[in-house]
Amino acid sequence: MNIKKTPLKDCFILKPAVFGDGRGYFFESFNKKKFKKLTGLNIDFVQDNESFSNRGVIRGLHFQTGEWAQAKLVRVIRGKVLDVAVDIRKNSPTYGKHFSIELSGENKLQLFIPRGFAHGFSVLKENTIVSYKCDNYYNKESESGIFPFDSDLDINWGLLEHEAVLSKKDKLLPSFKDYINQI
Repeated sequence: MNIKKTPLKDCFILKPAVFGDGRGYFFESFNKKKFKKLTGLNIDFVQDNESFSNRGVIRGLHFQTGEWAQAKLVRVIRGKVLDVAVDIRKNSPTYGKHFSIELSGENKLQLFIPRGFAHGFSVLKENTIVSYKCDNYYNKESESGIFPFDSDLDINWGLLEHEAVLSKKDKLLPSFKDYINQI
């Protein structure tokens, strides 16, 4: 496993060593000892999630607050997404900044997103399956989010806003400024 820093503090790209032959491929998708050695972070994942979506869907920007905040390790099993992390930690040197990367079933890259970040992705290919590990359990009362097309964040989702398919809930999410003013 190779780990590369992103411009955002504590946010990393993981590239596994993939071993392929005529039968297919094998790779280790996560190794806690290697991750800790390469990042200095001691992560204990407790929940795995998976989503299926078609091209044009945007999921996010989501996060959990307080004691239910979650770090995530995101990867694509099939298809392709533009994965986005936004640092919403007020005391962070990268506060309010975002990072995006294409994750696909072909490139096998993963994005580690620490606690205190909003996360989302736009689906760039039909029949896409996204899998992610979380280091804390889901808690409905702690869920929150930011509108993905917030003009202050200015995220290029690889889709125009009128092309995007958002859930009813995501269409009503507050702007970055409105969220920050609430806390």
